[in-house]
Amino acid sequence: MSDHQHESPIRNWKQLVVVVVAAFAIPIVLIILLSQLVSSGSKGSGDDDHGVLDRIKPVGEIKLAVASGPKGALTGDQVYEQVCKTCHEGGLAGAHKIGDKAAWAKVVAQGPKVTYENAIKGIRAMPAKGGNPNLEDIEVQRAVAFMVNKAGAGWMEPAGPAAIARPAPPMEGRSGEQVVAAACGKCHETGQGGAPKIGDRAAWTARLKRGLDPVVKSALKGHAGMPARGGLADLSDAEVKRAVEFMMNSGAATAAAAAPVAVAAAAPAAADGKKVYDTACVACHATGVAGAPKFADKAAWAPRLKTGADALYAAALKGKGAMPAKGGNAALSDAEVKASVDYMTAAAK
Repeated sequence: MSDHQHESPIRNWKQLVVVVVAAFAIPIVLIILLSQLVSSGSKGSGDDDHGVLDRIKPVGEIKLAVASGPKGALTGDQVYEQVCKTCHEGGLAGAHKIGDKAAWAKVVAQGPKVTYENAIKGIRAMPAKGGNPNLEDIEVQRAVAFMVNKAGAGWMEPAGPAAIARPAPPMEGRSGEQVVAAACGKCHETGQGGAPKIGDRAAWTARLKRGLDPVVKSALKGHAGMPARGGLADLSDAEVKRAVEFMMNSGAATAAAAAPVAVAAAAPAAADGKKVYDTACVACHATGVAGAPKFADKAAWAPRLKTGADALYAAALKGKGAMPAKGGNAALSDAEVKASVDYMTAAAK
């Protein structure tokens, strides 16, 4: 009986082979299954995270980018449409309306140099560069030339790299300087026969105020002692116009020389809140442009008054929201900016 109890369950060589193979195969299979279970578990956690992100991501995405075009590439009419039109189309805050010859007469008379400088640095209610500091100086100058020419002036729009890169159509005939040298200079260089001398500010002032078109008309038909087309009948209308533009721009440039002295003499000796408001702040605060609290609107100013004077001063000096630093007029002193803030807050209390 004891011999039967100790008998081996393997009775032949085939059973032995099966047992040996199973002894090796079963542990290997178990190890493979266990490793797959562990790796799939960690991978599943990552996949779940990615799946959540995929499910909650926005339907669309907006990417902001700065235009990659060359700097200084905008033309005068493009700058006008994008920046200047807001005020100059309707005459907002005392801005000269586009095409209004009477309103632009003084601007034309002071010449390109002063006018360009005022537009770049800001003057009265107009902030520097019309409130867009990203504009290149030459783009601002082109916009000014575009607007004064709409009022009858004959200023040449400044050219830049972008303008030079575009091939310009060939000019028919001679340039303004060439025509002046060939015909107009005989009288206009010396003032012969009462002709206004080239570069003589006083002599050209009245003509600059009239604008380009009337002066060109006089040059084409003749006026007083000046013969039609300056005595050269073969000059085309375009050549005569170029000659007039050349002489008027020379007169305007001379007229601009004395203007800075007058501006400096008129500068205020002390900060005047109302005066600063009228020249820098009124463009936005008079009408509530771009969320600016309207002047004397107690409800709009109430939350700002609660922040205290120091916070209001800091916002006005450094800029906040849509408001540029110092209202866009970098020439203002800190004291002048604070005085304008005091003036506006006093009106809203």
